[in-house]
Amino acid sequence: MTRQTVLRVIAKLLIPYVLLFALYVQFHGDYGPGGGFQAGVIFAAGFILYTLVFGLQAARRVVRPGLLEGLIALGVLIFAGTGIATMLLGGNFLDYNALNTQHPSHGQHLGILLVELGVGLTVAAVMISIFFAFAGRGRPS
Repeated sequence: MTRQTVLRVIAKLLIPYVLLFALYVQFHGDYGPGGGFQAGVIFAAGFILYTLVFGLQAARRVVRPGLLEGLIALGVLIFAGTGIATMLLGGNFLDYNALNTQHPSHGQHLGILLVELGVGLTVAAVMISIFFAFAGRGRPS
C-alpha cells in the first residue's frame, strides 16, 4: 500500500473535490436536482475512496465509529425535530409553512434545507459505517 505513490497523490487531489461536490449537491438540492440522499452518498464515496487508498486504520483515525453513531443520531434528530417543530408551531408534521407564517416561502426553504441536511448526515454516516463494518471483517483462512 505504501508504494502506490501516484494513487495516493491523485486521491489527495481528488477527494477534496468529491467532498466539495457533495456539499454543492446538498445545498443546491432545494433549487434543482440533488439533495440530502445524493449528497450523503457522494460524501460517503469520498471517505470510502480515502479508505481504499490509505487503509482502514487511517480512515478510522479520521472518522471514528463513535462520531459516525453520533452523526446518524443527529441527522435523524434534525429530520424529526423539524417535523415536531412544525407541529408545535400549529402545522402538520413537516408542514414547512408553519416555520414562517409571515412568508411561507421562507418557511418552505428553511424546512427543506433542514430536512435535507438531516437526511444527508444520516445517509453519509450510515454508508461509511456499513463500509467500515464490511471492510473490518477479516478474510477467512
